[in-house]
Amino acid sequence: MNNKVAKEKKGVFPMEEREISRAVITRLPRYYRYLGELLEGGVERISSNELSVRMRVTASQIRQDLNNFGGFGQQGYGYNVKYLYTEIGKILGIDRQHNLVIIGAGNLGQAIANYANFEKRGFIIKGMFDINPRLIGLVVRGIEIRGVDDLEQFIEENDVQMAALTIPKTKAPEIADRLVDAGIKAIWNFAHVDLNVPDDVVVENVHLSESLMRLSYRVCSMQDQEEKKKAKEEKQEKGRERRF
Repeated sequence: MNNKVAKEKKGVFPMEEREISRAVITRLPRYYRYLGELLEGGVERISSNELSVRMRVTASQIRQDLNNFGGFGQQGYGYNVKYLYTEIGKILGIDRQHNLVIIGAGNLGQAIANYANFEKRGFIIKGMFDINPRLIGLVVRGIEIRGVDDLEQFIEENDVQMAALTIPKTKAPEIADRLVDAGIKAIWNFAHVDLNVPDDVVVENVHLSESLMRLSYRVCSMQDQEEKKKAKEEKQEKGRERRF
């Protein structure tokens, strides 16, 4: 029996033959972060039950998620923390180097450039670009801010695969088209606009205001529940007072 057939009989399939859900992929960075913290704490192995307590995800969900990629655990032993951390890093692709440019050197663009932790994850910021003449020529963490005129040439010469867009939404579609034409395959989009790109270009949208609104909804929902609970308790208390 060949290796592929053996894996299929065990229910383990190569990633390229399975469609991994977005929800699973969204959880992978959390696993990576928590496992990194465990490593720093000197933890060598952990069970799915113990990991579920830390992450507030059910043990069953953890096992299902990891089984998409082969499982990694041993019954009665749990997970080897260092091994699992390394393997999830490979799945996420952060064991490789990704060259990145930032388009838009305002406050958000500079904040991203100043976040040194990206480099530890393999994301190397090669350049920053802006149209504001007051910003062009400034240096942020050793990176000179350039004008956008030589954007395409810079991308080609520096083997850039990814771009972060931190520019107004009115400018984003035009710049996105230039990035795609220059060979960019992944766009980290902070502009509040949906980009129309080819199927072979990946876009990760980051809407800060939407995230804040979701936070607002959650806190308001909790407050409403507390008020309803309080009103119910007050009504019950008044009912008891009338009976006596």
